[in-house]
Amino acid sequence: MSLPETQHLALDQTDGVLVVTFDRADVSNALNIDMVEELAATFAAVSDDREVRAIVLRGAGRHFCAGADLKSIGAVSGDDPHAAVIAFNRRFGEVLAQIDRAPQAVVVVAHGAALGGGFGLLCVADITIITHDAATGMPETRLGLPAAQIMPFVVKRIGVTATRRIAVCGLRFDGAEAYRLGVAHELVDDLAAADVALAKVSADIRACAPGANAASKALLTALDGSDTQALAERAAELFADCLLGDEGTEGTQAFREKRVPRWAKK
Repeated sequence: MSLPETQHLALDQTDGVLVVTFDRADVSNALNIDMVEELAATFAAVSDDREVRAIVLRGAGRHFCAGADLKSIGAVSGDDPHAAVIAFNRRFGEVLAQIDRAPQAVVVVAHGAALGGGFGLLCVADITIITHDAATGMPETRLGLPAAQIMPFVVKRIGVTATRRIAVCGLRFDGAEAYRLGVAHELVDDLAAADVALAKVSADIRACAPGANAASKALLTALDGSDTQALAERAAELFADCLLGDEGTEGTQAFREKRVPRWAKK
């Protein structure tokens, strides 16, 4: 097994655990297309390797992942920007599904911002460890956007009722609320405590047969009868419509200018 060359991810494999650290700390580890493709390549590289027992996702610096890099998405140009945004958004959905069905145990250690796409990553992990002071949730609608690709995975994690409230109110909340909702499995005080919890989880995973874990995850995936491909396609279209429409333009501009969008004014 050979790991891919990566620019935005730091990869470290020790004792059967592959730690994947998001390494764009200067932009709060926001996801651009290169980072998404590196994630896809990393998971693909170890998919058939049972020596890799667990894959851990975490963030460098002060944050786990602040979601999509709206600046890079908004800079999409060319003959058909609508198609380009659809392709970007659909691809992220494909990679979320890839992580969700990975044969290895997937563990997320979240601190700081874990918003939007970062929140989606919390919801596709088999085990999520979160700090009390983490800032997580789905604020997309406050930017004039739908929480497109992450929505099916959030619903599977915490149910339709809780997801509706978070989505239509654009809510952000701390690690304690994420734990209460069932997004996270372990709530810890800080990153030092998260490392202790991760060591225990890693030991538990290594105590399980890798083939049996892979088979268990395959069975769990099969229990979900939803057509994720159709959902991903529709979500990508809606995201592109919003991002390139009046509300998305205003929302992302307000975000860059650090002001409230016009619809939020009283």
